[in-house]
This record gives sequence, C-alpha cells and structure tokens, in this order.
Amino acid sequence: MSKLAFSTLPLTPALLANLDRLGYTTMTAIQGQSLPLILERHDLIARADTGSGKTLAFAIGILYRLDPAAVGIQALVLCPTRELADQVAKELRRVARFTDNIRVQTLCGGTPMGPQTAALKHGAHIVVGTPGRIQDHMSRSSIDLSHVRTLVLDEADRMAGMGFYDDIKGIVRACPKNRQTLLFSATYPDDIKQASAAFLDHPVELKIDVGLDATRCEQRFYAVAHEKRNAIVAQLLMHFRPASTLAFCNTRIHCRELAAELRAQGISALALHGELEQRERDELLVQFANQSCAVLVATDVAARGLDIRTVDAVINVDVAKDTEIHTHRIGRTGRGDEVGLALSLCAPSERKYVKLIEEWQAAPVRWFDLTELAPATGGPLQAAMQTLCILGGRRDKLRRGDVVGALTGVAGLSKEQVGRIDLFDDTCYVALDRRVAERAMSALADSGIKGKRFRLRLLKTA
Repeated sequence: MSKLAFSTLPLTPALLANLDRLGYTTMTAIQGQSLPLILERHDLIARADTGSGKTLAFAIGILYRLDPAAVGIQALVLCPTRELADQVAKELRRVARFTDNIRVQTLCGGTPMGPQTAALKHGAHIVVGTPGRIQDHMSRSSIDLSHVRTLVLDEADRMAGMGFYDDIKGIVRACPKNRQTLLFSATYPDDIKQASAAFLDHPVELKIDVGLDATRCEQRFYAVAHEKRNAIVAQLLMHFRPASTLAFCNTRIHCRELAAELRAQGISALALHGELEQRERDELLVQFANQSCAVLVATDVAARGLDIRTVDAVINVDVAKDTEIHTHRIGRTGRGDEVGLALSLCAPSERKYVKLIEEWQAAPVRWFDLTELAPATGGPLQAAMQTLCILGGRRDKLRRGDVVGALTGVAGLSKEQVGRIDLFDDTCYVALDRRVAERAMSALADSGIKGKRFRLRLLKTA
C-alpha cells in the first residue's frame, strides 16, 4: 500500500512546512490510520511498537487543537519512564516550532520538585510526565488539569505492569470528562482493556501488525551450549564488528556478567537493568545514543520504551519465549532504509521457542555454523567516541554553541571530532573523538567555557 503524504491531512500550512523541514513527508502505518481519527476527536486505542511513529501521530493531534493564547495545561502525556518522557517532550518541541510560545514541561521523578513547581507557575501548554510525579504535584496542588483537552497514555501496558494504574486513575479523574483520550500500547491484554475502559469514550481500536519483515532484517540463528554463550557473543561481535549492538539477556545478573566479560576483552560495553539509579541510567543511555558505547546489554523490561535509532545489530543472547518480544527486539535494527542484523543464540532447551518464531513468521529460520566465523582481527571493538560530562547546563546559561566554540577554539578540535551534545538543566554530555578526548578535557579544565570553569569527567565504557 502506498504511503500517504501529511499534506492530505487538514493541517495548517505552517505545521506542514515544519514537518517537511523535519523530513516528515509521508506517514507511517500508525500515522496514516490514526491521524484522521485523532483530528476528528475520536478516542483511540492503538497497538503500536516503539519506532512506529506513534509519538509524531499524537504530537500532531495535540498541536492541531492547541491554542497558544489560552491559559492552562491543554495536553497531558503520561509515560512509564523518565527517558521516554524526555524523548516525547523533545519531539513535541521539534514539531511545535511552527509557532511561537508553545511551552512543553517535563515532570518526572529523579529530579527536584522545586524547579518543576516554579516552571508550572510560569505556565505550560503541554505536560509530559510519569504518573507518580504527576500525582505528587496533584497532592501539592501545584498542577491544574482542569483545562486538559487531550490526554495521551503512552505505553499503557508498561505503565500498568509497573503498578501505575491507581495513579493513572486519579489523574484521569482530575481531567475534564469531555477530553480526548489516546491510548498507545505495544500489547493490549484483557486486564489492561478492562482497566482502561473507564478512561475512554467509545474508542476506535487500531492494531498495526508489526510482523517479521525478512527484507529489513537478516536473521541468523546459532546452536550453542548454554554455558558458552557469553564467549560466543564476543566472537560474533569481533566477526561482524557492528558499530552499535543491543544484546538481550533474560536476567539482570546475566546482563552484568556479560557486560563485564566483554569489557575484560576490550569491548566497550554497558549493562542496562532495573537496579540502576536514574542518573546512572541516563548516562548509560546517552553514551549508547552518542556512539560512546559499542554494546548495550539489556533485559527486555529495561529496554522497553527506548528510542534508540542507530542499532546496527541485535544479539538475542537468550531466545525470547514470546514471538512478539522477539519481534520487538529485532525491530530495533534495520529501521528506515537500512537492513539490520539479528543474531540469535539457541541452547538445546530453547528449540521450542524457535519453533514458535517459525510458526509466527510462516517460514523456517536460517541456521549458521559457528565454525564459519573468521578469527578475530582488527583489535578490540572500541566505540568511536567517548563522552565528556560537564557539570553545568541550561541553568548555568550554557548553550551547545558555547561548548562547540570552546572545543574547536581553545581545545583545538575540528568540528568532525565533536559529536552529539545532550544538554540538560544541570549537566551537559558531549561525544568526542576517543583519540582526542583526554586532551580536550585538559584544555577545557585549564581555560573553561566562556570564561567559566566547570567540573569535568570522562565516562568510561571499557
């Protein structure tokens, strides 16, 4: 089916022009099916996976109805995690550039309440946050949801699984009854369907079939002994040498063990699991996104909701027991026009799960022999970049241009040696060419940035 252009929707010329500038010209499947319904103010239940374009769909719906001159919070987006909320808020701000003075406020745990309360007093048109922190603000009467026109429940299945249902129920009660409610979920089991029924008014249900697309991802399965899988992961990485790899394990302990073994072999690897503090989790995700970490080892729960766009390979260290989970995993590689690589290790006890995958994709999987892998060459698999952490951010009036200017000026780096810059309220993370990172930090420590000195540290991944 041919893709529809955004210009077929009744959007303002300014919004269409901004979408075009951002590179959004044709709609994905979820956008094409949901946006006409959203713009007509229907409540919606949509099964859609990460990377399907759902964030842009509800962002356009929110901005279509938003009045920048009106007072009060007009849209509320609930997300299960801080990092997903940050990504959603970032996308909303990008899409909202077609007009002035649209204020998007993020309210999540792990950061002080005071600055958030002060920001709310100055007014916000759109709030993106986690249910627990929104409930905290409600208990302190620092947030007023009585003007909400659009309520979005993003990754509703995950929020329910994390125990947020009671918080969500209280938040919904604080919103007007005549609002529009949009529920997005990767899965929609009966318990969530029953729990969310009271939130929605005659919703339209959409299901986007993710399926397994063999043209977008090369799948390779390898038979291994259970106790040898960590060594085989290193062997696969050294053979294929992907720039970025997401490796899935079933337990936190296995994540930590595998990441440690890979680092011992000189491979830059980090472990993402539920026991990390929020600051550690944030730093880890920044490093993987800016190419300072070659391998991110994660559990399925920890990796849900991450908008990671540049994954060259996925390694299933343990075969997923559910075909939908397998689909979600390998769907993180091969996005856009790229063909991804998915490598699955299968112990004898996991053959039954592979059979389920074959039934799901209506085709046999392709098995490969480990003896076909070439001996390791090219040295340790190191990430191209290393992250410099600057303990200063927006509150210190620090701007990306200031950081680039200091690095290309006093530090003598070329623009090509400076990568992605993630700027937060109190911290700034800069990806630097690994070969010059130490020198750059020393230069900034001596000269400062725009005459101001900041504490600096280089984050390690190997």
